[in-house]
Amino acid sequence: MMPTQRASLANAQRQHWQNTYRAHPGMYGSAPSASAVYAAQVFRMARAEEVLELAAGHGRDALYLAQQGFRVLATDFSGVAIDQIQRTAQAQGLTERISAVAHDLRDPLPTKTESVDAVHAHMALCMALSTNEIHAVLSEVRRVLRPGGTFVYTVRHVGDAHYGAGNPHGDDIYEHGGFAVHFFSEQLIEALADGWIRDDFHAFEEGELPRRLWRLTLTKPHQDSPSNRSECARLGRPQPPRWLEC
Repeated sequence: MMPTQRASLANAQRQHWQNTYRAHPGMYGSAPSASAVYAAQVFRMARAEEVLELAAGHGRDALYLAQQGFRVLATDFSGVAIDQIQRTAQAQGLTERISAVAHDLRDPLPTKTESVDAVHAHMALCMALSTNEIHAVLSEVRRVLRPGGTFVYTVRHVGDAHYGAGNPHGDDIYEHGGFAVHFFSEQLIEALADGWIRDDFHAFEEGELPRRLWRLTLTKPHQDSPSNRSECARLGRPQPPRWLEC
């Protein structure tokens, strides 16, 4: 896809999500995703305090994390969604624990280097982002995480029923009903995990289709190196199979 085509798709997707959140406020309900419930448990075990939520939508997961006692910075490229988060946070008395800012994942993350303990991204990376843009997001997540910080993310993958159907945009991106999705391959997962400590990989389903997703749990090493085997040994972690190995 040419740069002008990527920009056109990005702008179209932003407007589509703006219109969707405006027409259907709270469209995903108030209950957190299974990913957020899992992430809260992992973050608590890691003694995280500051959490960054990527592509938070109308905020069901970000608000849940705030309810669990974390201090949360929620981001989304839809200003309509950000307004909904702010109104709900005020109504729930969570304004001291959550802040929300408009942000496009193609831009540098709006927080300082090594300023957060954990990052959660439920289906954020499988938006209409190119492979290069996804790698850039991972680099930004690594930048803002403190050493030893945790990153939990979920993505739809090439085993999903919508993969290969709908309007193709190249780079494993297909559009259905106005929503463009980048479907992840195992090769992309492997490449993105390079340089991280791989804690967990979990395949699951969600929704009515159902959507088929992978959930990854990664830790930023205390000391970056070509191989993280010494870090895994320091933490006493077993050797996992295949690409999950340290």
